[in-house]
Amino acid sequence: MSNTPRLTSLDALHRSLGATMTDFAGWDMPLRYGSERDEHTAVRTRAGLFDLSHMGEITVTGPEAMKALNYALVGNIATIGVGRARYTMICQEDGGIVDDLIVYRLGETEYMVVANAGNAQIVLDAITGRAAGFDAEVRDDRDAYALIAVQGPESPGILKSVTDADLDGLKYYAGLPGTVAGVPALIARTGYTGEDGFELFVAPEHAEQLWRALTEAGKDAGLVPCGLSCRDTLRLEAGMPLYGHELTTALTPFDAGLGRVVKFEKDGDFVGRTALEAAAEKAETNPPRKLVGLIAEGRRVPRAGFSVVAAGEVVGEVTSGAPSPTLGRPIAIAYVDAAHAAPGTTGVGIDIRGTHEAYEVVALPFYKRQK
Repeated sequence: MSNTPRLTSLDALHRSLGATMTDFAGWDMPLRYGSERDEHTAVRTRAGLFDLSHMGEITVTGPEAMKALNYALVGNIATIGVGRARYTMICQEDGGIVDDLIVYRLGETEYMVVANAGNAQIVLDAITGRAAGFDAEVRDDRDAYALIAVQGPESPGILKSVTDADLDGLKYYAGLPGTVAGVPALIARTGYTGEDGFELFVAPEHAEQLWRALTEAGKDAGLVPCGLSCRDTLRLEAGMPLYGHELTTALTPFDAGLGRVVKFEKDGDFVGRTALEAAAEKAETNPPRKLVGLIAEGRRVPRAGFSVVAAGEVVGEVTSGAPSPTLGRPIAIAYVDAAHAAPGTTGVGIDIRGTHEAYEVVALPFYKRQK
């Protein structure tokens, strides 16, 4: 394996826009173009344009594609309609989370699984192994797609101006094939920002044409290019988990407060079922730590790994923390002992380099868009 980061098909364009680049999961990706706060605010109030071509696409086809995915993943793939998408997870035999995923049903017997960049190979290998007993083909399609997202309240209007696809009829977590700015695309109403928006899967050779057309279409609506830095603060405000922070192989979906993605009622066995049944029971009778939101009373920013404290005792650990541009205060997501996890709990702090800074426990998400 080479240590040289992979480049997306938009790499030269990002550099021409003055992007600050960073190595992320083996890819050279734009961290920010100017001010991350301005990029964040643009997505909350207008629109932002993201290159997400580092995500990992895996296509599963064949007569038993659905059965193979039902066995490989914890969700009920049988109930995804053609043209719809679902958030789910892939777990180990012991229930630990391998990755969180979105599964798109593209046709009667065709599905696309989108994995996080850092886990794409692991997920590909796991699904390939688990599908071996089924009449299904698993294909690595990471090089077949570039992925561009337009997110924010102005995104439907911007996209409408460059496509004749029926965006009004496209529900949240649905996808349809269409043409955008003359480019064939899978248009999905999904995203990781807490705002309305779209993710556009296109051939890599069409990515630059599409990016430039969306930039032009959005210039009067305040669209700006956005990097990974504001993507992180946007998802944090929206209470969305990030693999490696809120989700790890040491945690089950029930530990992460996401037990709803595990569908025990589906037909047949699936990898991790027995362990997850035990985890579900434990979460109900004797919950371990719970995932909560914390809002600072002061200005100091917590980071992943900092201890959550109460009455001099460590009662939890921060998984993600950042200044919130929308709330104007630092925020954090943390796993906290159940006794201190109820919204409104007082006397909780975060140990920031030896000082216990006061924080308020709140329910997630911190931010919810007006419908």
